[in-house]
Amino acid sequence: MLDAMPSALCFLALASLVASSPVSAEALPAAQQASDTPTLHALKFNWGRDAAITGAGALLWVGSEALFKEKLAPDRCKWCDRSADGTDTLNGLDAWGRNLGAETAEGRKRWDTWSNVVDFGVLPVGVFGAQYLLSSGSGAPTRYFAEDAAIILESFVVSQLTNQVVKFAVGRERPFVHRLPEDQKLLTEHPTDNNLSFYSGHTAMAFSLVTAAGTVSELRGYKNRWLIWAVGLPVATSVGLLRMGADKHYLTDVLTGAVAGSLFGVGVPLLLHGRQPEPQSRNTGVSMQVSGNLGGVMVSGRF
Repeated sequence: MLDAMPSALCFLALASLVASSPVSAEALPAAQQASDTPTLHALKFNWGRDAAITGAGALLWVGSEALFKEKLAPDRCKWCDRSADGTDTLNGLDAWGRNLGAETAEGRKRWDTWSNVVDFGVLPVGVFGAQYLLSSGSGAPTRYFAEDAAIILESFVVSQLTNQVVKFAVGRERPFVHRLPEDQKLLTEHPTDNNLSFYSGHTAMAFSLVTAAGTVSELRGYKNRWLIWAVGLPVATSVGLLRMGADKHYLTDVLTGAVAGSLFGVGVPLLLHGRQPEPQSRNTGVSMQVSGNLGGVMVSGRF
């Protein structure tokens, strides 16, 4: 699966490039030219409002992670998956999901590294690159891509800020910490990160990016927008599997992250950036009609 992911992202970029490649108008019949031209839609967008939402959300999210994490993150688990006497109470679904994890520390580290590479590098570049190619290939003006990118970024930031609040509030112990003896749990590489398992921020990020790009493409009416869904969703799913393989999250953490990320990825564009009403043309004119009576004139018209 690890070897297949870079290939999948390459396919996304290549397929989008092929789909967006211009074809000479002379090479197409007139009827086909008319039918192949997509109907593009303007979306509701306000740079001031949306920049404020994205900027404030990013400031709170990054600040809570980089500056205040030691104070905000729980130092003891609130959701420990153990009873008071120390008995393991992990549910069956998550216990089964742990079988997907790497068996060695080196393997878990490798999966963790790949999850970061795909989630913070390959996937964002692929999503924004594909969005640009799809918009330009559909004949959209340049400002459409700028607005699209801002909407996708806004959806991602709101999703991540919400995830951060939930993680600090829930305080679920991570899988790799759960298996450690009590006297070793504070000796991990990043103790402030020990109890932030629910829900997976990496997975939420991946799904918010893909579903936001897909939803915006649907609202715009871009050609070949199915490519975002067909390639993006499997790649986003792979991020969740990688996080489980790294023993950073349980299956329920990943499933919740996928659902939450998708809700924000779909919800933010639909609720804040729906299609602008289409302008309606008005016919104006004056018609004059002479009645049958002598000298009778009746004037009627549309104004």
